[in-house]
Parts: sequence; structure tokens; C-alpha cells
Amino acid sequence: MGVQEEKLVEKISEIYDRISKLPSLSPSKEVNSLFTELVLTCIPPSTIDVSKLGKGVQEMRSKLIQLCGQAEGLLESHYSDILANTYDNPVAHLNLFPYYSNYLQLNLLEHTLLDRHLSSPPTRVAFVGSGPLPLSSLVLAARHMRGARFHNYDLDPSATARARRLARADPDLGARVAFHTADLFGLARELAGHDVVFLAALVGVEREEKLRAVEHLARHMAPGAHLVVRSAHGARAFLYPVVEPGDLKGFEVLEVYHPSDEVINSVIIARKPPHIGIGTGAVMRTCKCCEMMQGIHHLGHVAMIEEMALEELPS
Repeated sequence: MGVQEEKLVEKISEIYDRISKLPSLSPSKEVNSLFTELVLTCIPPSTIDVSKLGKGVQEMRSKLIQLCGQAEGLLESHYSDILANTYDNPVAHLNLFPYYSNYLQLNLLEHTLLDRHLSSPPTRVAFVGSGPLPLSSLVLAARHMRGARFHNYDLDPSATARARRLARADPDLGARVAFHTADLFGLARELAGHDVVFLAALVGVEREEKLRAVEHLARHMAPGAHLVVRSAHGARAFLYPVVEPGDLKGFEVLEVYHPSDEVINSVIIARKPPHIGIGTGAVMRTCKCCEMMQGIHHLGHVAMIEEMALEELPS
């Protein structure tokens, strides 16, 4: 590890130490300031390979990602409650969320990459790990996939309840977007009924969990269906888990995009081929830095019950 990388790890470790001592990760001036400092430290392009770091740094990174996930969830819950308790139609005011514009740009990136590999617009989309403020699903449904039905899955029933409150008052999204409390590993028939599945970055924080999630998706998604995976690269891997193309066993990897600007998440587009078994390694067809994305500028993603059966959503 070079001098610059050592200084970077030292800086991130120092920020982690301060974050870990916070009495609460709920939104506050101190919490917001520390996580902003962390993100700004990790955003500049870096050649650091987190897989080659020492055991102590690896353990710090794993704990830091968990803390980032907790803080992100608390921030989303906070704004989800504000929107639901203040407005008759909360989704008309999503722009009040501090990082709304960043989600707009991230979702535009994902849709543009995905659209390059689709033969026709998707009609049924699943989002695994949608959270209490499902901005990605709502933005994709409202702006990019207006003919699709969305099924959102989250393990936390309070997240499902909050998300459902936001969408139900909107005439269009209320009819096309559904929310379910479910463990990914309990989904089988549901996954098989979708053209596209989005896997949120924080579903499977530890590598073993992520690999299990991918394996389950490969086993149960429909042949020919597409998978959109959020990953991280370089120093951004201190904020989110890393998914390598080779981790997507049972899928054909179509495209990998590692941003070099303000976007934090890398994006992987993959497809489940008709006749590839679960034990087959991932097939890399293309891996490019997305020439078509040159026209998209200032991309950024700074993060942060009554069950409705599938049949209840119009098909």
C-alpha cells in the first residue's frame, strides 16, 4: 500500500472512530457533518483495493459500512415520517429529501445502462431492500418505467409500512407500486414473475451474505430476466459492499460501470440466461465504462402491518 493509500485509510479510520462514539446515528448536525466528511473523503477516484487490506482495516471497514447503513435508514425513516405526516400526497414532495437530486441521477444512470440491454420495456419490476423511503422505485416508476408494476421487498415491517404510506395517496403510483415485508430467501415464485430485479447495495453487507443473495436470485429469477446490482469501487468500498462480476454466478454480466465522478455506487447489469445452471460461473460479455453515459453530467449518489398479496396489485 502506497503512502497516499495509507493516508487515506488513516483518515477514514479516524472518521470511523468519531462516528462509532456517537450516542445516536439519528439525523443531527453532528451526524450529518461526520457522514458528509466521510463521503467527501471516499469520493475522489482511488486505486485502493480493499480486498488486499489487513485484517484490522477489513474489520473496521465492515463495521463502518454497517454504521453507514444504520444512519441511512434512520435518515430515510425521518424524512418518510415528515412527508407522510405533512402532505396529502407525499410523493409529490419527495424533493424535500436532501439527496433527492442524487437519486434522480443515479436512477437515470441505472435505467440508461439497463435499457441498452432490454429488447422491450419491462412490465414487472422487483426491488429487493426498498427501505422506508423507496426513492429508487418511486423515481423509476414515475420517470423511466411508466408501464411497469413494481413490487418492493424489505425485511423490516416498519420500513414497509412507511413506504406504503408514501405511495398509496398517489393515483398512479398507488396502483402500480406495492410493498411487502419479506426475507429475500423466502421469495421464490415472486422472483420468477419479474422481468427486472434490482438488488439494493445494503442487502447482504458481509460478502457471504451477498453471495447467498446472488445465488438465491440466480436460482429463482426467470430465465432471461435482468438483474441490476449496486456495488462499490476504490475508496467508495468503505461506504458500500463490493460485488465483483465473478460473484454473479448463474448470470451473464452485460455491463459494469465504475463512476469516476460524484456517483458512489458502481452499477452492474446482468441477465439470467435461459440454460445456465446455478453452479456455472458468471459470463462476462461486456465490461466497459459506458460510452453512452458521456451525455449525463454531475451524476451523484450521496447516501443516504397489513401485507398486500401479489394478486392484489393489478397485473
